[in-house]
Formats: sequence, structure tokens, C-alpha cells
Amino acid sequence: MSELSQALEKATKQIARYRGKEINEQNTKTALIHPVLRALGWDVGDLEEVQQEYKRRPRDKPVDYALLVLRTPRLFVEAKALGQNLDDRRWANQIMGYATVAGVEWVVITNGDEYRIYNACAAVPVEEKLFRTVAVTDPGSPVEETLSLLSKDRISENEIEILWKAHFVDRQVHAALDKLFTADPDPSLVRLVKKRVKDLSPQDIKASLRRVRASFDFPVQAEGRRDVRKARRSAIAKKIWENIRAVSVVSLIEAGLLKPPLKLTKRYKGHDLEAELHPDGAVVFEGKSFSSASMAATFARSTVIGRRANTNGWVFWRYRDKEGRLVPLDVARQEFLKREN
Repeated sequence: MSELSQALEKATKQIARYRGKEINEQNTKTALIHPVLRALGWDVGDLEEVQQEYKRRPRDKPVDYALLVLRTPRLFVEAKALGQNLDDRRWANQIMGYATVAGVEWVVITNGDEYRIYNACAAVPVEEKLFRTVAVTDPGSPVEETLSLLSKDRISENEIEILWKAHFVDRQVHAALDKLFTADPDPSLVRLVKKRVKDLSPQDIKASLRRVRASFDFPVQAEGRRDVRKARRSAIAKKIWENIRAVSVVSLIEAGLLKPPLKLTKRYKGHDLEAELHPDGAVVFEGKSFSSASMAATFARSTVIGRRANTNGWVFWRYRDKEGRLVPLDVARQEFLKREN
């Protein structure tokens, strides 16, 4: 059972135990939300990853959680007390308005049971900004699949943006197709059918189209009940995903963006971890050679916490760039992608 599965199972029991009782917002955060964030890879005790009561400016109203990647807010989480109804649009309007100003694209509103994920920066009405809704206590809700999109690794990889693009495109195409099959069929559709069925009159085609009850099944649904892996099969998602995954450490070495032997470091939970990148792309940590930065990071992290926890090496490991700044490996990868595009 994954760490997230365990956290959600415990949350389900906690919600059943406290349902109907007066559980305030702070206790909801402590008992239900903190454990889920930790299971998603966010270190709630590290201010470079999670800042509570976050304010971009001193006079701003604080956001309950700002989740940061490379010290930059990437996701806002607004918490409400367990049992509180999330339908009040004022909450969504307020947090998304602030997120837009702060340049933070993704927003989550939760009461510890229900989680609503919004794309705050999407150029659509507020009701269309909602991307996924799941409830921990709903047996039919794809909770783990959906919340895993909010993990530190997947937010770092921007995978949620890939799925949003597929969702956004499919939703518009779905609406366009629906309009074709109305009580008054679109003339362009009538002409298209006429070209293929020449023996029928336009009147016959219109009459037939009025009798049609068409339905369209897209792989990405607003309810999030489709497997996330299927979403990647869309042309847009697949292209973006493959571009990111195709970049290896060796690619960066060959492009001159990384120059081994290169010292990699990480300050993690009070421990100074060091590794070395070799010319063949291998990463060596404590005498052990790993074929990828992520494998090395996973092992290095396990020496501190005592258990294996999959770790994104692109974000975990840092190196000194040509200006002497200590930056994550992902900085070099992003520079490589910019050159390629």
C-alpha cells in the first residue's frame, strides 16, 4: 500500500469519527490535510516547500498553504473546516483572484474530505476553471488517482498542466459537436452528409439528424473518473510529455549544460548529502553508482528517513551553475528544452 493510500485510509476513519462534531479549521488541517500533503511528498516542516498563512505582500489576506517548487509558489491550498460546504463561490473567487495576481496557476479548496482543484489562470468563467472534484469518503471517487496529481514530483514535472490542456481541448470539441446535433441541425453538417449520401435530399437528412441522440465519450472527464494514463494518449499531452521525458542527464552533458565530474548536493532534514555526476551520466552516492539522478536521490533520501520514497532527482539535487549559484538540475533541463523549441 502506498503512503498516499495509507494517509487516505486513515483520513476516511478520522472523518467518520468526527463527522457531525464541531471540528474547526485548524484541527481539520492538522488531522486531515497535513497527513495528505506529507504523503504527496510535501515537507510541511520545510519553509522552502510549504508555507502556511502565506502572504505575497504584508497587507494581503493569507492563504492557508502555499506549496513551493524552487522556492516559487506553484499551488495554493485553501482549507475549510470538516463538514463545511464548499459551494460558496465567494471562496473560489477570492482565492483564485489572489492566485492570478500572484501568478499561481493551481488552487485547491478542501474541507479535508472534499477536494476541488481549479486552474486559476484559465481564461474561462469561474465555473469552468474547476478541473477535478473528489471526496475521500466517496467509494466511487478516484481520490488517490486525482490527488496524486498534486504530489511534489508531479507538480514539479507540470503534469497537471498537460492533463488540463487535454481536458480543455476535449471540452471545447465536445461542446462544438453537441451543437451540431440540435433540434435544428447545423447546415454545414447537413452539407457534409449530403456529399456522402447523394441520393438523400437535404430535408431527409435534416429529419434524420433530428432523430439522432448522439453521445461523445472523451478520455478526460470533468469528474476525473478516467485513468490519468489514458489522458496522456491525446496528441497534445503525448507530445509535451515525451519532450520532457526524452531529456536525459547525458543530453545535458552533450549540450554542454552540465560539465562532469560535477558535485551534486542536497540539504535534507538537517543532513548534507553529496553525490557526483560522471561523464557517462551516472550519479555516484556513497560509493554506489546509479543510472539516473532520481534513483540516486531515492537512495540518498532513504539513508535519512529509513525507508524508500520515490524522489524526483531533477528537483532534489543541486549544483553550482556558471555564475556560482546553487540551482536544481531541472534548471539545466529547462534551458535545454528552451533551446530545442
